[in-house]
Amino acid sequence: MDRLLKSARDSGSINLSNRSLREVPIELFKSLDAVSDGEKWWETVELQKLILAHNDIEILQQELGSLSLLSVLNVSHNKLSSLPSAIGELALLKSLDVSFNSLHCIPDEIRSATSLVKFDCSNNLLKELPQSLGECATLSDLKVSNNLIIKIPDDLAKCSKLMKLDLEGNKLTAISEHLFSSWTKLTEINAAKNLLESIPTSIGNLSKLIRLDLHQNRISAIPSSIMGCCLLAEFYIGTNFLTFLPVEIGELSHLRTLDVHSNQAGSFMYECEWNDFGSSCHVF
Repeated sequence: MDRLLKSARDSGSINLSNRSLREVPIELFKSLDAVSDGEKWWETVELQKLILAHNDIEILQQELGSLSLLSVLNVSHNKLSSLPSAIGELALLKSLDVSFNSLHCIPDEIRSATSLVKFDCSNNLLKELPQSLGECATLSDLKVSNNLIIKIPDDLAKCSKLMKLDLEGNKLTAISEHLFSSWTKLTEINAAKNLLESIPTSIGNLSKLIRLDLHQNRISAIPSSIMGCCLLAEFYIGTNFLTFLPVEIGELSHLRTLDVHSNQAGSFMYECEWNDFGSSCHVF
């Protein structure tokens, strides 16, 4: 550990993955106070990247807040049931990975992690996301797949820089029209394996959307506004309740993959050809 801490003070980064740790070594929180003989304190670097993945950690200490320059924190694949409120003291945090734990909630204090760009809380026991997450205005990559979430909070509309959104494997029955109206920079959406009954008509606002995965839901119709997704290249909507495809699908000139298997209709027969290069899409 002494060797790793010395290296961390030189580089600002430490990786303690796969070390069967049951707790975060307390030495991490006093790295600059623990400069050993022969080291020059003025040449040391505050910790900026902390990787603790694949351990047996059950608690993150409140002392985490002392790592004020931390920009990357990965505590995935541990045994955490909660996160400390000190997470909100990491004002420079850009990437937070707490996936594959046993978290029941995300603390409201996350609102103060205003530099957050990537947040992965997938594969936990979350029933909801905090409204305060909407204060993380720089968020562009949000992954909350494989939880128990039934609703996306309206305040997430403030996260207007979202580009990638993964909601797969939750219990969502609807996504607000207001949210899709605000997330106009989205390029990828995965909301597969939920209980969605419809697609918001505001999906037509997503002119930068490239990949849309809605397979294994309860959707009975695709709104004609889908034609507004003019860059859509991959559309997965198999295992739903569709009985027909709207003619506006033919307006999607970049579409290369359209998966509609296992819907209500006995079979689809749909052909479309477009653009000067003679590209085509065939769905049966």
